[in-house]
Amino acid sequence: MDGKNSKSVNGIALRIKGKVQGVGFRPFVWRLANKHRLTGDVNNDGQGVLIRLMETDDEKLARFLQDLRKELPPLAAISDIQQHKKQWKISPHFHGFTIRESQNNAMDTQIVPDAATCPACVAELFDKHDRRFRYPFINCTHCGPRFTIIRAIPYDRPNTAMSDFPLCSACATEYRDPADRRFHAQPNACPDCGPHIWLQNAETVIAERDSALRQTAAALKQGKIVAVKGVGGFHLACDATNQQAVELLRKRKRRPSKPLAIMVPDLNSLRDPNPEEIRLLTSAAAPIVLLKKHKVPQICSLIAPKLNEIGVMLPSNPLQHLLLREINRPLVMTSANPSGEPPVLDNESAVKFLKDFAEFFLCHNRDILQRADDSLVRAAFDGTETLRRARGYVPDEIQLNINNTQHILALGSDLKNTFCLLKGDKAVVSQHIGDTANEKVRSQLAQNLALFQQIYQFKPDKIAVDAHNGYFSAHTGKDLAEKLGVPWVEVLHHHAHIAAVTAEHHCDQPVIGLALDGIGMGENGQLWGGECLYVNGAECRHLGGLPAVALPGGDLAATQPWRNWLAHLHQFVPNWLEIAAQTCARYDWQLLAKAIERQINSPPISSAGRLFDAVSYSLNLAPEKLSWKGEAACQLEALASQSALARLSGAEAAKHIRLFMPVKHDQLDLTVFWENWLQDESENADKAFAFHFVLAQGFADLARRQARKLGCQTIVLSGGVMHNQLLRRLLKENLAEFTVLSARQFPMGDGGLSLGQAIIGALNQN
Repeated sequence: MDGKNSKSVNGIALRIKGKVQGVGFRPFVWRLANKHRLTGDVNNDGQGVLIRLMETDDEKLARFLQDLRKELPPLAAISDIQQHKKQWKISPHFHGFTIRESQNNAMDTQIVPDAATCPACVAELFDKHDRRFRYPFINCTHCGPRFTIIRAIPYDRPNTAMSDFPLCSACATEYRDPADRRFHAQPNACPDCGPHIWLQNAETVIAERDSALRQTAAALKQGKIVAVKGVGGFHLACDATNQQAVELLRKRKRRPSKPLAIMVPDLNSLRDPNPEEIRLLTSAAAPIVLLKKHKVPQICSLIAPKLNEIGVMLPSNPLQHLLLREINRPLVMTSANPSGEPPVLDNESAVKFLKDFAEFFLCHNRDILQRADDSLVRAAFDGTETLRRARGYVPDEIQLNINNTQHILALGSDLKNTFCLLKGDKAVVSQHIGDTANEKVRSQLAQNLALFQQIYQFKPDKIAVDAHNGYFSAHTGKDLAEKLGVPWVEVLHHHAHIAAVTAEHHCDQPVIGLALDGIGMGENGQLWGGECLYVNGAECRHLGGLPAVALPGGDLAATQPWRNWLAHLHQFVPNWLEIAAQTCARYDWQLLAKAIERQINSPPISSAGRLFDAVSYSLNLAPEKLSWKGEAACQLEALASQSALARLSGAEAAKHIRLFMPVKHDQLDLTVFWENWLQDESENADKAFAFHFVLAQGFADLARRQARKLGCQTIVLSGGVMHNQLLRRLLKENLAEFTVLSARQFPMGDGGLSLGQAIIGALNQN
């Protein structure tokens, strides 16, 4: 618009913020401006999108702005439109509407998550007459990789993993044409100029391009295990209908019972998915969706043993579409990582670290710059429930109801780690990073922290960490605070759990919080895990909950349920010696009992997670050593759902239940519970349901009592145990007279903790 022999004209500047880069927003504006016969230009910069218009009448501008919001491209979202009058210098010959080059200024716009292949690209992928027929990297401005290929902002090709692939003339023409679906689609490519695939074993390349795809499908049909490179990491794939193949995968990965995710070719592979499940499966995020087992026919029994649900996803990238169309059967698609380590990202690491797991490797030469695991969600009875938030959802920001002028960095927890950047009233939570006990996970945490701070131009004014001094994440935050010369604040684990939910729901009223999980640091160094709290912003008061019980062996108790069973017997059951001798005979229980009595490596903890473990062990559900976190509790919930009592109303079910867990002095009375439990001769499924029933009843009674005492109208449920659908449903039924909130966009477990920490850090004036 500007020129040497320019003249001044009046105009209007529209500053657009939100998800407006890399989503086809500029060509959309270009088409819309031409439709309304407006003169001006549009460009990307660090603030978002700037639209400059020659002055026009108010009615025409109003129609343009209305269509701007109403007709957005599929992946775009506007969070704010600012309008200002300006004077422009323009060439006398300037006319029409143009798209200007991007400007690299300070970052104040959203990065778009990776998006599943859109219907238009899928149609071209399988169109024999299209030049991208069977091309595994087809994409457009409506779909394809975004976050996983980004190096810097603005989101332009030189700042992505596609910088290594110069556009051919045909792709360049599409890229430059505002009327084309691929205008400025940064990953745009074709077989002539873009990435390609190959199949190899540990020593050599076996096949390339389409032949690699066909040979991969043949190997999977033969029961082989193949490491497949995706968008955010590698998967280990095998035939989900082949019992021997799945058994071999479990043996090689040392994963005896943890559920495996599967990928099905299309919705026709499922039986009666409901509308919400279909919406989630076919969304741009394309997460793993937990479905009841009866909805997933023809898969082998080893996919999710002793559980009622299976994690299912549809193909989310072109390579997966091609592979699933070729093999036409469900595939196991589980993260490709040695035990305890993050999934591998590059070809060399895949061959080096996965050669004992997979016979073959389906690789490609487009780099994965940012790891993004598959997200995990459920279409629950009370709405969408997020259990792991990563690919497809990160780095979407959340708008908060908070008056904050600071930059707050929160480091989350050591398990299921995420971190959060809070800037004003907007928060960005990182993808699921994992267990920081592993050195490679710690390295990825450091790399992602650096990346997020760089691309968001974010320098923290304060850092929030978990109150547990032994956490790596807490040490990381404090060290960074000292390095930057900024204050840090410790946040109680369960306070952060409740704050994360109130933040998501824009709730700024005092609440009663029920925070149930395995372990977290409470007041005065006490270990908590089953708490009733009063939370009012930065204020948190402990109101009661489960009684503290010995955690014999410390961390060992989290993986060996018999230890928790013994601890509960020892504390609550008068004839515990007799019962322990019968039920713990294969363990050295006498020695452990002495350790409990002498308080040797047996800290007291009020843990709902460990109570679930004890109950599971008493029903012979739990193995000697758990192979995955939550195994015993998940199996207990699955058993409970098989009870006929689960199909009755609460009032009807109560008539058949002989268990009690009353509230006494603001604590749930486990002495009464265990006395009744040991006398109850009901079927195991009925006992499992009754445990959930009385636990929900006890916590509901405690929350109700405190809510009425303190004048609270809202009760918040959070902590990893609240992902138990049965328990959450019973709690919500018991507390129907209140507003009851639980998380939807973020995990209720530690994956959502950093959001709560950031909120409390902003509200804390110290």
